[in-house]
Amino acid sequence: MKRIIAINGSPRRNGNTAKMLRAALAGAESYGAEGEFVQLYSLFYKGCASCFYCKQKKKPHGNICATKDDLSPILEKIKEADALILGTPIYFMNYSSSMIAFLERFLFSNYLYRFPDSSIFPKKLPSALFYTMNATEEQADLFHLPDRTKGYEEFIGNILGVPPKVLYAYNTLQFRDYSRYEASIFSEEDKKAYEKEHFQDTLDQARFIGIKLIGG
Repeated sequence: MKRIIAINGSPRRNGNTAKMLRAALAGAESYGAEGEFVQLYSLFYKGCASCFYCKQKKKPHGNICATKDDLSPILEKIKEADALILGTPIYFMNYSSSMIAFLERFLFSNYLYRFPDSSIFPKKLPSALFYTMNATEEQADLFHLPDRTKGYEEFIGNILGVPPKVLYAYNTLQFRDYSRYEASIFSEEDKKAYEKEHFQDTLDQARFIGIKLIGG
């Protein structure tokens, strides 16, 4: 049975990012895969400590990190998985801090300073990146979001041996009742209308990606 892991880099356990990830898992599971959902904000861990343990010539290489915390078993599980999905909200046109810390630990421990075989991940691993954001597509382009995320996407593709599939969810709802918050620059009516028209299609795309990642 194939295994697929979804990593939620959002603090909201059941928010837009989580819904997309669960849709992808449901798609993969409908084709016989075993899915696992990981909530990063429930774990206690740190980003890379720059100790270079994973780069020492006399030490074993490949997903080996000297730091031992709640993230350690997740990194081990990824080595055994058949597909990986990462989901993050976009905060100030960047990944969440939780996702960045995860990627520091995951990517750096599978990367050596050598060319051309810098990746030491043990196999090719299909992956996907899901982005959710309050910004519209036009605003994301205005602030060069694709340029900001390109580096992460290329590193993930280089380390895992396969370019990640990418799915954007724009103009998402942050609140169910905008009147409770200082958010006068938004139209609650327009936001909800956009969600009604577009978000189900986004979930359908996420489900399809989950199926494709496990070869369905």
